[in-house]
Amino acid sequence: MLYAIGDIHGELERLEVLLDSLPLTHGDRFVFLGDYIDRGSESRAVIDRLIALEQEYPCVFLLGNHESMLLDFLGYEGPAYCGGSALLSNGGDKTLAEYGFFDLPISARSSFSLPHRHEEFFRRLKLYHAEADYLFVHAGLDPRQLDRSSAESALHHCRVEHLLWNRTSPSRPHSLGITIIYGHTPSEDMEVRWNVPFSIGIDTGAVYGGPLTALRLPDFEVFQAH
Repeated sequence: MLYAIGDIHGELERLEVLLDSLPLTHGDRFVFLGDYIDRGSESRAVIDRLIALEQEYPCVFLLGNHESMLLDFLGYEGPAYCGGSALLSNGGDKTLAEYGFFDLPISARSSFSLPHRHEEFFRRLKLYHAEADYLFVHAGLDPRQLDRSSAESALHHCRVEHLLWNRTSPSRPHSLGITIIYGHTPSEDMEVRWNVPFSIGIDTGAVYGGPLTALRLPDFEVFQAH
């Protein structure tokens, strides 16, 4: 079975409760949809837990806009790193504090670097993952690309910012031949947004008091930690 997990945002306790609730067996695997950090109080510990989980089960980790902002803010170069100037106003100050960034003199902050294992983790995050009849992407696709004939064509014409920052959920029907599994925008009612077979949104606002959600595929079983 494949488990897709929505935005964690430093909510380590919810992550632990969720993982403990899953009926995992040999051969199961994970796709995490990004936004592991910021706003919550244990972002660094969440990254440690995900690195450890990868030693037990195959995992795919996607890039979220918050990881993109962090890497851009710290001066890492990459075509998917952007929005660093908005990091501090989007909960990134908590993450930086956990890493000791503000403990350094201002003159020394330009040479700050993440712990090696964490830097390696962040630098290998993927923009999207396609598997079987599913496309996993942090913020969904640019709605203007949903009229294309295939997911490959839609992805080719999407800008990086759309994959990370899109706030218009891909809720309308499309002919891409896949189901889009996305996070990024928590639903107002803190529930999974079902639009099968076109899309499923699983950011249920864990950092805002909602549950952290895992969606199991292909049977669409939902597991949540409140």
